[in-house]
This record gives sequence, C-alpha cells and structure tokens, in this order.
Amino acid sequence: MELELDGVVGYGEASPQDVYGETIESAGAFLDGAEELLGDDPFALEEIERRLAGRPGEMAAKAAIDSALHDLCGKLTNEPVWRLLGVDRAGPPTSWTIWLGDPDDMARRAERVGDRFRRLKLKLGARDGADVERVRAVRGVSDLPLQVDVNEYWELDEALENVRALVELGVEYVEQPLPAGHPDGPRLKRESPIPIYVDEDVHTMKDVREAAERAHGVNIKLAKSGGIREAVRMAHAARALDLGVMLGCMVESSLGIAAACQVASLCDHIDLDGNLLLADDPWEGVEFVEGVQLPSFEPGLGVTRVSEGSGPRGAGLRPP
Repeated sequence: MELELDGVVGYGEASPQDVYGETIESAGAFLDGAEELLGDDPFALEEIERRLAGRPGEMAAKAAIDSALHDLCGKLTNEPVWRLLGVDRAGPPTSWTIWLGDPDDMARRAERVGDRFRRLKLKLGARDGADVERVRAVRGVSDLPLQVDVNEYWELDEALENVRALVELGVEYVEQPLPAGHPDGPRLKRESPIPIYVDEDVHTMKDVREAAERAHGVNIKLAKSGGIREAVRMAHAARALDLGVMLGCMVESSLGIAAACQVASLCDHIDLDGNLLLADDPWEGVEFVEGVQLPSFEPGLGVTRVSEGSGPRGAGLRPP
C-alpha cells in the first residue's frame, strides 16, 4: 500500500488470511475503492478510521492503509512512529517459530537455532497424540524459554492432559489450544497450570472482554486488528482486564514487521519473526539485535525498498 502527499510517500503492508475470509484479491478490491475515504489530511487518523469502518471486513487491507498513514505522518514530521506514539523503542525479544513436524525433526531444527534467538515458539496440533513428545524432544536439546501454539487443534480433555504435562517441561504459555469460541474455554482457563493465550478468539478491542473469560492473555496482530491504532487500544484494554499481551504477525516482509515493531514495547511477549522466514525480503529497516526486533530511528516506519517488484498498490491523498 502506498500513499503520497506533496511528494512524500508512506508505505504499508498486511497479509490477508483465507481463514478470516480475506484474500489478496478481496484486499486489493478494498484498496481500489479506499482512496475516496482518505480525505485531505493524513493526520486525521480518527476520522479516516471511522470512514473505513463503514465498510465491513478486510482488516488486513485496513491495516495496510493504517500503516501507510503512520509512515506518511512520521515522514512529514521527521519522527519515527514509535516516538509519535510516545512509547519505548525496544520491546521484548521475539520468539523463533519451530514449525510442526515429528518430534525428532522439531528437535533438530530447534538445536540449529543456537544462540541467535532467546525464546522458541513450537507449533503443535497434529492430532496424533504426540504433541507433548514434540515439546519433550525440543526441551532435550534447548534450554530456551518455550511457548506453544496449538492453532485450535485440541479439545478440552486433551488440552487439560497436555497442559499438566507441559508445565513440567517449562512451557511458559499455551496459545489458542481450543477452537475459537469453544464453550469450555473458561473451564480450561480455571484449571490450567499454564497461562492460556488466545489468538483466533480475539481480533479487535471489542473481543478483549470476552477473551478475558477464557484466557490469561491475548495475541494482537495488526492484520487482524486493522492496524497500529487498534493494536494500541487492544493492549490498553487487555491491561485494564489484567491480561497479558502478546504481539504476533503473519509471514510478512520487513515493511509489515516494522509496523508491528512500533508498538512492541506495550507487550509482554513478541512473535515477530515473519520477515526472518523470507528468503528474499524486499524491504529493510528493522534491526535485529540480540533477539530483539527494533524499529528504526528513521522517520515513519523507517524502512526502504531494496528490490523492485510489482510494487505496492497506490493511492493519493488530495493535497490540502
């Protein structure tokens, strides 16, 4: 996504997900019709957000617009977005994702991580009864803090059995063990010896209160929330309800990760490795230092394009 005003260009990116009924095509169609909603003033973020909210869905496309607006505003004021938001630059270290496989394979991949990362996120949910063995195999080769992401694949009995075993393996929290909206979510929260975080259960701020009934924490992603502004609201709403806050991502370039980095300091746990999974990242500007993904000191999101492709979809703000 590209927005231009008086020769200054702001960039934004987000990754639409089929599971949420969004595709590249549907996001593109939304962006094609969004120019008329942007108005004259890129700093009128609240007003622009209200106009966009009048068109339902397509949260990834809205996140791309939101990120591009923040990038543009930062460049127009010559300040990085994190300073405009008044937050700290540095957040917690990011986890590195170990994708689902058999226990030995996951252990081998975890072993190769070495000391580059300071925590690991293990994908579980194969529905083969071996999820605890996967974690045990990884724990056998790594002393790093562990978290696990089940992606909705357990039912209550399996979840209760597994969390009791995982606490002995030093797992710090379990992400989305039950399907979103599962009626036994509150019971699992009450009985689990490990904190439960939800991802698919929570998209925007309106979902946070109900999430508090079934979880100890929430996973915020810009592509779900609609962008930086809603992510900040969600973090504060979660704090008000005594919930932990995690910041996640999709597989995104450094442009998308840079937007999330702006609010990382508001969160307890960070999972921003999407750009590090890419063989060819067309953007640069996120600094990876001792396991922490740091936003740039440069204005806006602080990223620059390093390779030419089809380029982001563009729109123009009408000059005032």
